[in-house]
Amino acid sequence: MKFIADLHIHSRFSRATSRNMDIPMIDKFAREKGIQLVATGDFTHPAHFKSLKENLKPVGNGLYTYQHTHFIVNVEVNNIYSAHGRLRRVHNLLFVPNLETAEKVTRFLSKYGKLQVDGRPTLSISSYEMLARLLEIEEKAFLVPAHIWTPWFALFGSNSGFDSIEECFGDLSDEIFAVETGLSSDPPMNWLLSALDTRTLISNSDAHSPPRLGREANVFDCELTYEGIRNALKTKDRNRLLYTIEFFPQEGKYHYDGHRACGVCLSPEQSMANNDVCPVCGRKLTIGVLHRTLSLADRKPEEVPEDVIPFKHLIPLKEIVGEALGQGRDTVGVQKIYDALIDALGSEFNVLIDAPVDEVEKHADDRVALGVDRMRKSEVEATPGYDGVFGVISVVPGSKKKQVGKPEKETDQGEQLGLF
Repeated sequence: MKFIADLHIHSRFSRATSRNMDIPMIDKFAREKGIQLVATGDFTHPAHFKSLKENLKPVGNGLYTYQHTHFIVNVEVNNIYSAHGRLRRVHNLLFVPNLETAEKVTRFLSKYGKLQVDGRPTLSISSYEMLARLLEIEEKAFLVPAHIWTPWFALFGSNSGFDSIEECFGDLSDEIFAVETGLSSDPPMNWLLSALDTRTLISNSDAHSPPRLGREANVFDCELTYEGIRNALKTKDRNRLLYTIEFFPQEGKYHYDGHRACGVCLSPEQSMANNDVCPVCGRKLTIGVLHRTLSLADRKPEEVPEDVIPFKHLIPLKEIVGEALGQGRDTVGVQKIYDALIDALGSEFNVLIDAPVDEVEKHADDRVALGVDRMRKSEVEATPGYDGVFGVISVVPGSKKKQVGKPEKETDQGEQLGLF
């Protein structure tokens, strides 16, 4: 069956996460957006695990349900350890086929961190050691490196990551059959690195509040079971993983290089010309995802590997509506039009992907319909994010969409969207 899956979210027990991120609210927003499968997130946190046991019903195939939504049991962990003479900080997603296995994994991980402090626990164990023990506990468990290019906490992160999967996972590298690309990169950027050719690229929201569910996601056509999902990812089967739903990567908050404190945003070429230091204060820049992918690349952008999984760039519907109205995405006016579109057309993803543009126009401002049409054609303008500042994607001509958290100074004023 065809379904949309968001395989990386957080509960209200993770830091900087909305108090509304509980199972009933996750179900409500998943239905609204058209998502059939969501990760539980945070299973190592005692309070969230208690909630999972109280709210979720086992289907008997490795998944659980609450009302209309299926759940797959997982957690994101923050591994901090020394390897090859350097301090490493790597975020990993762990997936297990049932809550009983989750309890066993939690008991093991409790030796390496205080699990009750954060839904995404910090652990003093290497990614390699953790994976080895995970597979001993449950052979059907699997690990997916999270948002692999993020500078500070990721497999390939410029500040504390590795230069290859093998450097991180050693003789267990073949067990890494999928990686999460993150909000600041998209598949074409990852295709630059041939080492990823045999891995399945997935995309997820990493949502910290219900409205952010599905801002990136995956569209499957396989059995809605734990084993069905695992096999689709392991085999990189284009007939079972149909496509991924992506941010325009410029909107991610680490796409370009920069120094937020000084308001400096630079392309990789500009950074390299300045020896990767801030032209204002002289300190090292935060090297962004595009720069890092180019530094590890062994392909040119025009070289596309065989059998890649397709993808679609989308913009959250509230952002399109807000830009069309000249209002913030969380305002009453935006919510009113959003609700009208969902009531009429079924779900957010149906509005963004499948609904005829003239049907969108019937239930919203014509500028909203124009925005949806331009998004589908990738006719957008982008101001890249950098050093923790989200970028801006504009689809409505003449709008004045602002960069969230943007400092006053900026050396790069935006770009017309190209390959990256």
